[in-house]
Amino acid sequence: MHDIEPFYNWRHIYVSEEDERSPFFQREYSEFEFTATVYNYYIHPQWDEFGSRTLYLKVLQANYEENYVIIELIGEWNDAIENDIMTLKRDVIDQFEHEGISKFILIAENVLNFHSGDKDYYEEWYEEASEENGWIVCLNMPEATQYDFKKAKLNYFVELMDISNWRIYSPFHLYKKIDTELNNRLPL
Repeated sequence: MHDIEPFYNWRHIYVSEEDERSPFFQREYSEFEFTATVYNYYIHPQWDEFGSRTLYLKVLQANYEENYVIIELIGEWNDAIENDIMTLKRDVIDQFEHEGISKFILIAENVLNFHSGDKDYYEEWYEEASEENGWIVCLNMPEATQYDFKKAKLNYFVELMDISNWRIYSPFHLYKKIDTELNNRLPL
């Protein structure tokens, strides 16, 4: 797992530790000290710790004009024991919402497991995003992880999508692709 780095090809466009509005502003990283772990396996030091012991993230893009953020995740999403959604919501998402972000893209291809808990924070997040014509999309979550996510009926609040080639897009074009697809769906 220590070889899995956050996607870095957009760093010429956005760097979260240089963004004064980011929860990770002025965070410093080591390229040599591996301290964070998932399942007793060290992960790359470029991943950001946000209060969870099993889930880490990297903000790949925050666009305050278009009101979207792209966040890559790695680890185990554990709401049952760790209440990861509460920590994510309070320590990361709320700060971006305060800055006007209402559209959230979570890249979850490195989320190994999901353990559900309460739906309250998902519902709150969904309602807040919807008030601003926003949405929450989780990209490329592994099939087994999606199964547990859907079993908890969280896909009502967080849209699950697969775009296997997301890395070929610029952040803006990925956002526009998702936004267009969501806007072209028939209303329920």
